[in-house]
Amino acid sequence: MNKQGELFGISALVVPVQSTDRVARSGTFVDNLKLPIHRWFKYSAGFSAEWAEKVIRTQQPKTVLDPFAGSGTTLLAAEAAGALSFGYESHPFMARVASAKLLWHIDTKELIKASKEFLGAVKKKTTYDLDNTPPLLLKCYTVEALQQLFLFRETYLKLKDTLKPEVAQLIWLAITAILRPCSFAGTAQWQYILPNKRKANTRMPVPAFEAKILDFVSDMLAFQKLDCRHDAKILLQDARTIPDSIPKGSIELVLTSPPYPNNYDYADATRLEMTFWGEIQSWGDLQGTVRQYIIRSSSQHATAEKLKLEDLLKNSAISSIHEELSLVCNELALVRQTKGGKKAYHTMIAAYFNDLAATFQALRSVCKRGANLCFVIGDSAPYGVYVPVEEWLGKLAISSGFTSYTFEKLRDRNIKWKNRKHRVPLHEGRLWIRG
Repeated sequence: MNKQGELFGISALVVPVQSTDRVARSGTFVDNLKLPIHRWFKYSAGFSAEWAEKVIRTQQPKTVLDPFAGSGTTLLAAEAAGALSFGYESHPFMARVASAKLLWHIDTKELIKASKEFLGAVKKKTTYDLDNTPPLLLKCYTVEALQQLFLFRETYLKLKDTLKPEVAQLIWLAITAILRPCSFAGTAQWQYILPNKRKANTRMPVPAFEAKILDFVSDMLAFQKLDCRHDAKILLQDARTIPDSIPKGSIELVLTSPPYPNNYDYADATRLEMTFWGEIQSWGDLQGTVRQYIIRSSSQHATAEKLKLEDLLKNSAISSIHEELSLVCNELALVRQTKGGKKAYHTMIAAYFNDLAATFQALRSVCKRGANLCFVIGDSAPYGVYVPVEEWLGKLAISSGFTSYTFEKLRDRNIKWKNRKHRVPLHEGRLWIRG
């Protein structure tokens, strides 16, 4: 790595952008944790940025769309590959994260200067009143760390209107990205916060922030050397609806990984960060602030909406899979009565395919004839009842006006039975759809 100036008295290092020649795992986000820009915020849902860039370079589309943009993996890959790209993200917090990451092209000197001034303002005050602090935060931080983090928040809110908007967004992201490293609470595999599980190592906010800005600067310099495009657009947009800002029939490649129907609660994955910024006060607030806007892939969502199976199965948009879907959902309705939690998997699965049917209809409007779509997706087996996800999504795509689909399996899942709730083998792969 090459030294490139100094920041906060610490040498800044330029991280070289890794080659896209090696085979990347398209069904995992793990590779991204070492890649410039992509590593700025850990968001478990997603896929390999290297693989995405390779697909775009191979197919050479003029326009790329990710209808489930998450933290911006596809958009950054498209910029590196030279394609105009758009992303929808209906999770408001994640849309803001992705927007900040797309600012890698701004002047690093401005970010360094503003960051120094920001830290100087933070250090002028040493204590913060923790009265009325949400219980989750009190469970996740030492008093000293939490006081410092609240001073970060207070200072940011006072200064943000005096900064250039792009610089303010990056400082916001830097603060957001250090919340987990500064907490002693553990994090589950899919980013759920675990207050009762303690980590061995934590960081204090000031050095953590300095280190994060160093990461930002070195990654920005690395990307800027490549002279990539920097015109990707993230839209706070529901994938189930047709956007006004994308011309009909203009998208040549869709590259995405939609939510899987496996009961992962995307809203809960950012609960710590949203609580810190005052966007929610408790777990119960997630339904109104996030879940109502996203694909219904968790039983919490289905329960909160009090969905009725018979109403969901009436939708004509799912007619191509109606019989198979009805059998599975009705079986789940019976099986759940024998389980302690009685989770609403029956209505969750029905709602999920209703939502993906609407997504394919919306995509048909913005995609060119002959466009290619790739969905990185996995199947599901709630309560041990198998759901052939890629097959049903392929049928929904055909019924929405696309011409064909094929599935390329990448890996097996749920094959190590220890501590598993069911023993149905699952898989993950790429669903390729031709427009």
